[in-house]
Amino acid sequence: MLAMGSEEWELYPSSFIGAQVIDYGHVSGDMDDDQSGDLAVSMDAVLPDDLLEKVLSFLPVASVIRSGSVCKRWHEIVHARRQTWSKMVPQKPWYFMFTCSEEAVSGFAYDPSLRKWYGFDFPCIEKTTWSISSSSGLVCLMDSEDRSRIIVCNPITKDWKRLVDAPGGKSADYSALAISVTSTSHQYMVAVARCNQVPSEYYQWEFTIHLYESEINTWVSPFTELLIGWRGGDECVICDGVLYYLVYSTGVLVNNNEHRHCLLMYDLSIRPTHTSLMSMAIPVPCPLTCGRLMNLNERLVLVGGIGKQDRPGIIKGIGIWELRNKEWHEVARMPHKFFQGFGEFDDVFASCGADDLIYIQSYGSPALLTFELNQKLWKWSLKSPVTKRFPLQLFTGFSFEPRLDIAS
Repeated sequence: MLAMGSEEWELYPSSFIGAQVIDYGHVSGDMDDDQSGDLAVSMDAVLPDDLLEKVLSFLPVASVIRSGSVCKRWHEIVHARRQTWSKMVPQKPWYFMFTCSEEAVSGFAYDPSLRKWYGFDFPCIEKTTWSISSSSGLVCLMDSEDRSRIIVCNPITKDWKRLVDAPGGKSADYSALAISVTSTSHQYMVAVARCNQVPSEYYQWEFTIHLYESEINTWVSPFTELLIGWRGGDECVICDGVLYYLVYSTGVLVNNNEHRHCLLMYDLSIRPTHTSLMSMAIPVPCPLTCGRLMNLNERLVLVGGIGKQDRPGIIKGIGIWELRNKEWHEVARMPHKFFQGFGEFDDVFASCGADDLIYIQSYGSPALLTFELNQKLWKWSLKSPVTKRFPLQLFTGFSFEPRLDIAS
């Protein structure tokens, strides 16, 4: 994880809990003037704990972690006082980048506040093909080979928990994962949307929603619908109490004006059981590839590659839209100079985000581009330490909020 004991700490992994602690002795007030004149008294020695906590809470998370190796007192404040960090200055989401391989998952995390990359050993991920969702400091992981196996973790503290096995069995034709954390109570909900083809029926797919609530440690399956001519995929998100899920047309499209993708909405507060989500589906704004849904401060945002009119699978640009009152509004399009900056950009790319920050990365390149939603600002990250070692090497990643105050 973050290396706290090195000058080049951003490049070397180490443990959050196992930081080296220096034990400084107390300065006695009875020492004679000659001796005490040669001693320097640290400012924090005269600060009460609550003021020291307040000072540290204004630092970026990475700096707080590093400060835990200064002395025993600081170590105890950093590692043992979770409530302290609930009042920290809000942190921008980090981006964890790694290579797609069969080996153990390790990579680098990008901190946009300090514009630094940190060597990072992400807990619990065993394969790069696992489904991943994040919310308010927690990251949810679903095993690609056993879809009932789901883990929730805090990647900063390395606290993690395996949930009760999800219903629906170990496999599914398509599965999507989402997590939503309540900011006040830190309780969370996990949603798994599954879609399986009906045997011998190419155009019929059974769509099911499974929900887990941390407060009661139980799964429920409140909704099932038979989709005709549409199938689910691997993309969903929870935003402002609603589960949003992208579905894809399985029929032959007669013309390019027909919609290939639609958005389903399921109200998690009402949890209707006898209704058709497909009848209320919202078409996406244009032919898309690599459509990704994200919750940016309870605003539903869609990022996708804009397909050419005559060849929808070929990207001519990347767009960002926000859903307002069930209508899509275009927020921005990636300027051509950034689009070209990815080099060999095919129709496959990753995007994700939180707060007001969106990350975009081509699977074929470790280059990382950021977009600040409120300022409409495009910016390249600091050059990634991840290197491309062979032509067909692939890269991917996801974002998460670095927090010290939340547990799984």
